[in-house]
Amino acid sequence: MNITVYLGANEGNDPCLRKAVEELGAWIGNSGNALVYGGSKGGLMGALADSVLKAGGDVTGVEPNFFIENEFQHDGLTKLIVTKDMSERKNKMIELGEAFIAFPGGTGTLEEIAEVMSKVSLKHLEAPCILYNLNGYYDDLKALLNHMIEKGLSSNERQEGIFFVENLDDIKRILRRA
Repeated sequence: MNITVYLGANEGNDPCLRKAVEELGAWIGNSGNALVYGGSKGGLMGALADSVLKAGGDVTGVEPNFFIENEFQHDGLTKLIVTKDMSERKNKMIELGEAFIAFPGGTGTLEEIAEVMSKVSLKHLEAPCILYNLNGYYDDLKALLNHMIEKGLSSNERQEGIFFVENLDDIKRILRRA
């Protein structure tokens, strides 16, 4: 299964992030699944790719040309796809993915997973959309989605397929059912 993971190119200031992302990457590589991600060598993105590769897994990076020009790309990937811009990158990552995980990240991560959430809610994408709620990182987003339901602007049915998980075991459980 191609697992698309969205996450930051920064390391963050919480050491548990790197540990958790390396655990996720080792599992992806050891389980026979493949990683699709943004293609960068830095921060959590680089740590994830390195851990999948170290475990013997395949990694496809999808990176816009302007990041290549600035030499942000990871050079040791199984495959690197270069896109003209961020919009094309996002579409390609969705096209390649069979499951989607948002690890803690910044505004880019939020923007990318929001599109996946929208496609899942519209039933235009039949794949699990998993928000890795490590140490409550996505608690406020979860509360916002519940608020949308309370206000009648969304529904439980519309949000089927969107999961908030606390750990890797929860991710494995969801993906076994996919």
